[in-house]
Parts: sequence; C-alpha cells; structure tokens
Amino acid sequence: MRKVTWGQRFAALVTMAAAVSVSACGKGAPSGPTTTSGPQLSFFVTSATSTTGNLGGLAGADATCQRLAAAVGQGTRTWRAYLSAERDATTGQPVNARDRIGSGPWYNASLQLVANNVAELHARTGDAALFLDERGQRINGQWSGSPTPVEHDVLTGSNADGSLAAGLTCSDWTSAATSQAAQVGHSDGLGPNQATTGSLSSWNAAHTSQDCSNTAPRGGAGRIYCFAR
Repeated sequence: MRKVTWGQRFAALVTMAAAVSVSACGKGAPSGPTTTSGPQLSFFVTSATSTTGNLGGLAGADATCQRLAAAVGQGTRTWRAYLSAERDATTGQPVNARDRIGSGPWYNASLQLVANNVAELHARTGDAALFLDERGQRINGQWSGSPTPVEHDVLTGSNADGSLAAGLTCSDWTSAATSQAAQVGHSDGLGPNQATTGSLSSWNAAHTSQDCSNTAPRGGAGRIYCFAR
C-alpha cells in the first residue's frame, strides 16, 4: 500500500474545504459582509450653540453638523446645515437652504420620520417631540414642562418654502453685527403661551432675531438644523 505523506493529506483537506465553500456560495450563502437597512439618523437640531450669527459661513456650519453627527456614530455620510445665503463662497450665487439637504426621507435620533421629501418637509410645522438634537434630546421651548430658558429659535435665513430670506443671513453667517438680523424658525412650532397663530408654528420662518450680535433675545441659542444628504 502506498504511504500517504502529511503534505498530501493537508493538500487534500484544502481542496475539500474549497469545494464546500464554492458549493455553499452556489446555494445562496453570503459571500461578503452583510448590511442592515432601515431608518438612520438623518436630521437633527444641533446641541452645539452659538452666541452670535457668525457660524464661520456655510462651510463652518456644515463642519459643525458633520462633527456632531460623527460624535454619535453617523459621520460617514455628508451632512449639511439648513441655511440660506446671499452668496455662495464658491459659486458667488444665492443659496436656498432647501437645495442643500438632499431629497429625504429624514429621521430624527429616535428614528421617527420627520418628512419623506422636500415638499413634505416644508408643508409641516415644528414639533418638540420630533425636532430633537443629535442625542435625542428635546430643545428648550414653549412646550409643556420645558426647561428654561427658551431656546427654540433656530437660525435658517430662509422663507417658509426654504428659499433665501434676503438680508436675514447675518452676512452669510459671518457677522456678529448689531445692525443685522437673521430669520429663525421655532423647532417646537410654538410661540408664547403655546400659540400657533400666524408664522409662530413655522419650524424655519417664525420671525427675525433681534440682531446678529446675540442669538438669545427672543428665544434663541444659535442652533441650526442639520440634514444628511
């Protein structure tokens, strides 16, 4: 009888293992890493605040969104601040916030649907239970039981339809001047005494700030909205 060496036995085992692997792949076994699908965080109000309207321009605001998203494990996607501007630093053209955020859908940190698309987003009102920060925390506002102070004014520089509100962008988010102001929205969709009349329920175009030197008067803290594209 011919003697089988250890090397020959090892080669036979390797060949057998390869054959089993090929057979398994042919039967639908996974051949690479699996991925999970479903809602992911794609919208938040920033936990970070700014005393003034100087956010470092659109680029600085985008960087804030990216940094906060990364801090909660969502930094692999591209994040953009929901801000309009008179002049894009690269193209020199006006910027509408609605054009910066992709097509949706968007989910908050609790994986609740905020809006399916751009049209639906701009047809809705603010909501303290949905417009959360990246950690899933509510923003101080006019809602029942809210902590103080009120900080629901969110910088947007935009009209209700997401277009540029000319002259209300703190010089494209680079100014802390008392001679300029910004358009803000109410993240909770509520005004004083929980009023929802007029524009008070608007998440992106409730009223103007006092000026760009201090975001606190009238109920703000220099927060912005962030969307994953």
